[in-house]
Amino acid sequence: MVWSIVLAGSLNEGKLKECSNAVNEAMIQIGNKYMIEYVITALKEARGIEKIIVAGPQKELAKIYGRDEDVYLVERGKTIIQSLLNALSLLPAEDVSRILVVTGDIPLITSKIIDDFLSRCSQEEADIIYPLVKKPLNELKFPGVKRTYVYLKEGVVTGGNIILINPQIVPRNAQKAEDLVLLRKSPLRLAKYIGFRYIFKYLLRNLSLKEAEARVNELFQIKGKAIIVPYPEIGIDVDKPSDLELVRKVLA
Repeated sequence: MVWSIVLAGSLNEGKLKECSNAVNEAMIQIGNKYMIEYVITALKEARGIEKIIVAGPQKELAKIYGRDEDVYLVERGKTIIQSLLNALSLLPAEDVSRILVVTGDIPLITSKIIDDFLSRCSQEEADIIYPLVKKPLNELKFPGVKRTYVYLKEGVVTGGNIILINPQIVPRNAQKAEDLVLLRKSPLRLAKYIGFRYIFKYLLRNLSLKEAEARVNELFQIKGKAIIVPYPEIGIDVDKPSDLELVRKVLA
């Protein structure tokens, strides 16, 4: 069994603001629950999860989980990486080799999906294991949904919003991760950081999954692994009105 961290610190300052006046996206109402409740319920019902740490609006979350012995709360950080570091500070003193990091905006996730992902990960030896979903499957299950797709030699894929990670690698790579997030706003600087050769191969749709993994491993000095999974629910993150409309229909 592994510990899980839920990152639920995003303020409701983007496109979802027109749909809800909730201060945090995690506290947007879906049916008779807050969005984050669907995620935490799935984690609590999963056989492979031991305890849950939530980095988010601590005061508001305490109203729901303040007396829950399986859920620990910590205040959100200014960035997603800082929120992760805040959550890691609550891990038990004993050695924890793997944690499941989940974003709080994927309310379609289920305990079955979580347990299956953990089972697939148990067959891999890596510091980070990241799920990918193939585009045809994603569009079959959720036709018309807008997703960011990556074009690789093996096919067109989109990423999931859960990740199995060795917590020991986070502190030493935190600044690199922060820098990479900032560089996304400058395509030229991002290309220079990643390497123009890889960018050109990607643009020509000639970059393989193994090459992408190798470059990430080189940049962060880790052993990372991407695996193809058959459940697009892990990639349906709610960050715009059309996403919220979709999940409300599905969960209704």
